[in-house]
Amino acid sequence: MKRSLLSKDLQKTIEFIVENKTTNKDEKNKSKAIPFTISPETLTNIKEKGNVPKFKIKGKLTSSVLNITEPLTGELMVESCDAQIKSIEIHYRNTEYTDIADGDVSRGLLIPIYMIFPRLFTCPTLSTNNFKIDFEINVVVVFRDDHLVTENFPIKLVRY
Repeated sequence: MKRSLLSKDLQKTIEFIVENKTTNKDEKNKSKAIPFTISPETLTNIKEKGNVPKFKIKGKLTSSVLNITEPLTGELMVESCDAQIKSIEIHYRNTEYTDIADGDVSRGLLIPIYMIFPRLFTCPTLSTNNFKIDFEINVVVVFRDDHLVTENFPIKLVRY
C-alpha cells in the first residue's frame, strides 16, 4: 500500500491454498480396503525368528487411494501376544507418525486408526517418466524389550 511522502509504504505477503472441489469418481471406485495380518510368519527381513515373541495382529486400512484432505482410517486388533507391547504407531513416510496405542494393549480390543495428513506438506502421488513421488504407511509395533516389527502398505494420495 502506497502511503504519503512522510510515511513508509506498507507491504504484507501471505501464503494461501486454493482447493478444487471436483471429484474423480473413477479414482474412488478403484479404492480398496487393505486387510492385513502381522505375525512372526509374515515377517520377511529378519535374521533370527527365534528371538521374536509369538503374536498375531489383524486389521485393515479403509482404502489404498486416499484424498489428502481426508484422514487415513482403519482399525487393528492384537489377537494374541506373548510379550508386553510398548506402543503401536502409524508412520507416514518416516516423517509423520501417530501413536495409536501406548502401553500393553488389551488382546481382542479393536483399535481405530485415524490420521490426518499434513496438508501443507503433502502432495498427491505423481508418476512421470523421469520423476516419481509415492507414499506408504507403516504399522509399527514396539515391544517392551525394544524389538520392533514393521508392516509397510503402499498408498496413493490424490486431491479430489
